Amino acid sequence: MKNKKMLGNLLLTLTAAIWGTAFVGQRVGMEKIEPLTFNAARMVLAAIMIGALAFILWKWEKKHSIQSMQYENVPDTESFRKNTIIGGICCGTFLASASIFQQMGIVYTTAGKAGFITAMYMLLVPILNFVLFKKKNTWLVWLAVGIGVIGMYLLCMTEGFRLTRGDALVCVCAFLFSGHILCCDHFARQGNPIRISAIQFATAAVISGIGAMVLETPSWDKIVSAAVPILYCGIMSGGIGYTLQMTAQKFTDPTIASLLMSLESVFAVIAGVLLLQERMSVRELLGCIVMFVAILLVQIPLPAHRERLQVPLNTEQM
Repeated sequence: MKNKKMLGNLLLTLTAAIWGTAFVGQRVGMEKIEPLTFNAARMVLAAIMIGALAFILWKWEKKHSIQSMQYENVPDTESFRKNTIIGGICCGTFLASASIFQQMGIVYTTAGKAGFITAMYMLLVPILNFVLFKKKNTWLVWLAVGIGVIGMYLLCMTEGFRLTRGDALVCVCAFLFSGHILCCDHFARQGNPIRISAIQFATAAVISGIGAMVLETPSWDKIVSAAVPILYCGIMSGGIGYTLQMTAQKFTDPTIASLLMSLESVFAVIAGVLLLQERMSVRELLGCIVMFVAILLVQIPLPAHRERLQVPLNTEQM
């Protein structure tokens, strides 16, 4: 059991590294292709990978006569299938919107800053849970939110007390990813998580594709010129990253899983420095450190709340 837990933790760390370095792929891809076209291409690849995985698992379940009714809180098979489809479409709509804003924002900011601002969803989820669903938070969560606001100020605000264009777009992305997490948390309990993910990637691909055809001039030549970052973000960040997360979470504690996956923002900074020679000012680096402290704090349940607190996890911050 101990070895399985260690394996799960290692896989989650690898997942965070894949997701973090994907910010470099997104940044490089923007030099050769428009944001919506890039997003559509990577979502198509992720949909194919997760769709293939869902099909293989369906065949295996069918062969071994495993029924959907075995899932908890599922009233009947029809309801299970309906929630899987609706959940996939809803999650896909949030994922497409969040990814589009992230992709547009990363044109005007660094991979490292984009990684940390996106990670703000860890702070926003408990706030939205409180505002929308009246779910109470511990004092530690509110402390983390306050620290996170300070970190965001140091990281993003210019001398004129305003966000840069790129930072503002990625902030919108963080809000949308918060909605995505809450949507996933709701439907994953009432449908098949793998099939929901496959449908969400397909939905995101359709939305991004339509947007690209209306607002951009997509072409096969552009896609080929950005093939390497598209392949990495689609296959590694989308397909493999999600599969690793799903596998690893079977063997480890959800709080530890959240902490490990939040390392995505750290890997984004490291990858930006090593691969793109990005540099941050002392103020921005201090903002990253403060933000990371807040991200860690918001995921640590106090002892009295440890048993009943469930921490929803992001399935694509890719």
